[in-house]
Amino acid sequence: MNTKEPTLYMLIGVPGSGKSTWLATQPFDWNKTVVLSTDNYIERVAESQGKTYSDTFKSAIGAANQHLANALADAIAVGHDIVWDQTNTSAKARAAKLKLVPAHYKKIAVVFGTPDEKEHQRRLGSRPGKFIPPDVVASMIKNLQMPTKGEGFSEIWNV
Repeated sequence: MNTKEPTLYMLIGVPGSGKSTWLATQPFDWNKTVVLSTDNYIERVAESQGKTYSDTFKSAIGAANQHLANALADAIAVGHDIVWDQTNTSAKARAAKLKLVPAHYKKIAVVFGTPDEKEHQRRLGSRPGKFIPPDVVASMIKNLQMPTKGEGFSEIWNV
C-alpha cells in the first residue's frame, strides 16, 4: 500500500493534444502507477498481429475495454496511482469513470489544449497506421467540455 494518498490523474483532451507525450515525460513511480489506455492495448495487439492500430481497432476495442477494467480493479485493490489516458472529453464520460474510483483517491484533471490547426494536423499525421476520421476529431473538438471541481476533481491542471 502506498504511504501517501493514491491519486487518479485523468487526462483530458482530443486526439493529438499531447496526452501520451506528456505522460511519457512524467516522473511517476512506475512501480506504483498504472496507466489505463485502450489505445496502448490495441497497439500491442496490432503489433503482435503485424497490423496497424486502425486495422485492429474494431476487433480489439471490446477486449481493450475489459483489460482496462481489470487493470483499474487491480490498481485500486493495491492502492496504486492511476493515469487514465483516454480523451475523457465529456463530463458524462468522466462522471462514469470517476464513479469507479474510490472516494479516498485524490482526483486530478490534467487538461490538454487543442493545438492550432496546422500543428494538430501534423501531430495526427505523425502517427502511422492510426487514422481517426476528420469528422470524428472535429466533433470531439467542438464538443469538448472543460472539467470542473464540481465533477469531483480536487485539482485541475492545464498543460
